Amino acid sequence: MRQKIGILLTCFLLFSFQNSVAQFLPVTKVVDGDTFWVKRSNGKEEKIRLIGVDAPESRKTGNKDVGYYGKEAKAYLEKLLLGKSVRLEYDVSRTDRYKRTLAYAYLQNGTFLNEHLIREGYAMTLTVPPNVKYAERFAKLQAEARQKKKGLWGK
Repeated sequence: MRQKIGILLTCFLLFSFQNSVAQFLPVTKVVDGDTFWVKRSNGKEEKIRLIGVDAPESRKTGNKDVGYYGKEAKAYLEKLLLGKSVRLEYDVSRTDRYKRTLAYAYLQNGTFLNEHLIREGYAMTLTVPPNVKYAERFAKLQAEARQKKKGLWGK
């Protein structure tokens, strides 16, 4: 009986530990400066839209033209993400009307990607309730980027 309890306890602890460890997902493709794809452990790919940021369009789609600094924003995100993995954090709404997963993303070195893109001027803030966890923080960073004429605020 003790052995069975020990085995059950060990299994429970291992399961709990695995679920508490941050899961990093490999990035497989960058769509533009605020959207990319990751591969889940089951092999399925998932489209991620960064919460709280809006990068200029990097390609003409439908009725949207290529935006000023759009190609630079995409290239920068590719440089940061391709061949790397990210950890995702969610807010209140997990998906948008286009069925993309909404998330905050962290690089393996701890960089908060959403924040970084705004700070460096590769994206603007875009607050869409109820996902407002970092809205004030992002607004301050955007004001600083504008003042310092970084990225899309530079020309």
